[in-house]
Amino acid sequence: MIQPRGAVAALKPYVPGKPLQEVRRELGLTDVVKLASNENPLGPSPLALEAMRRALNDTALYPDSANRDLQGLLAERLGLGFDQVLVGNGSDELFRLVAEAYLEPGWEAVVPVPSFSVYESVIRLAGASPVPVPLRHGAPDLDATLAAIGPRTRVVFLCSPNNPTGGILTGQELQRFFDRLPAGVLVVLDEAYGDYAEDPAYPDSLPWLREGRPLVVTRTFSKLYGLAGVRLGFGLGPAAVLAPLRLIRDPFSVNTLAQAAGPAALDDQGHRRRSLAMNAAGKALLYGELSRLGLAFEPTQANFILVHLPVPARGLFDRLLRRGVIVRPTDSFGLPRSIRVTIGTEPQMERFLTAFEAVLKEGPGAG
Repeated sequence: MIQPRGAVAALKPYVPGKPLQEVRRELGLTDVVKLASNENPLGPSPLALEAMRRALNDTALYPDSANRDLQGLLAERLGLGFDQVLVGNGSDELFRLVAEAYLEPGWEAVVPVPSFSVYESVIRLAGASPVPVPLRHGAPDLDATLAAIGPRTRVVFLCSPNNPTGGILTGQELQRFFDRLPAGVLVVLDEAYGDYAEDPAYPDSLPWLREGRPLVVTRTFSKLYGLAGVRLGFGLGPAAVLAPLRLIRDPFSVNTLAQAAGPAALDDQGHRRRSLAMNAAGKALLYGELSRLGLAFEPTQANFILVHLPVPARGLFDRLLRRGVIVRPTDSFGLPRSIRVTIGTEPQMERFLTAFEAVLKEGPGAG
């Protein structure tokens, strides 16, 4: 039997939120609410939907490999040079490209734990070694991160707001971190949930880019813009840092519909306002009801809440599933007694809370 190389054989499979279709098929349910994958419950931007419909006739043709229209629009709106932006197939592609371009066997990359598991996967796939650093107050511990950087460190991954905890890195913390960062280390700052951050201490990362810091900021259209299904993200960084990523990326990784949807979604300020208002209202509702139930949870600056449970999460997850509510058990993050709940619409939140309170009252031994 042909064997894969060792780095591939050692990878842990990514654990996504359970799909709606699978729950409907397995349990015979028709009315299911998915609150597991931090998608926008309002759906895609209507302007983006219309742009994709108009682009359908172009899908027989290859897309623009350079993503010029979207890349140029992002550069213009963010006040960056054209070559300081790189559009990708979601943020995931950008993480992989960074690892392929800047890591190799014998080198190390520092990662926060718990956080998005793809960081560790791309590091291992490049043959390098991940160096885990625990969180502090729900966000990456930057002092511990600096202490973990050694002579073999080439990349540091940071996530703010952090997934699955929702904590942020403040501007003051990041400034101090960059001022102390050793030479020769590239920082990847994942801002997938940054659109939702309400705390005034959450920083604008663009000034550090304009200063030429060794930094790649990644952002996505999957969350606030509701375009998770078309896979669209972008990276921001110094032109010289992004150049190797352009060299090794797949030629047509961003499809025609995604390229059409991106600019339209950016223009849809109404959808953005509605999504942020819904998230703020849902967060306030969850904070109040979880407190009433006496449950601990992590204050969040994202579109999800990490809830700590008095029982193992897996059994509670299964019982919620049978009631047509999908949440995310966080045992794959190393948190076996917690669940991550996407903030949804008011009816979705009421549906979750009713089911959640019922299964809590059933106790851990319920079937």
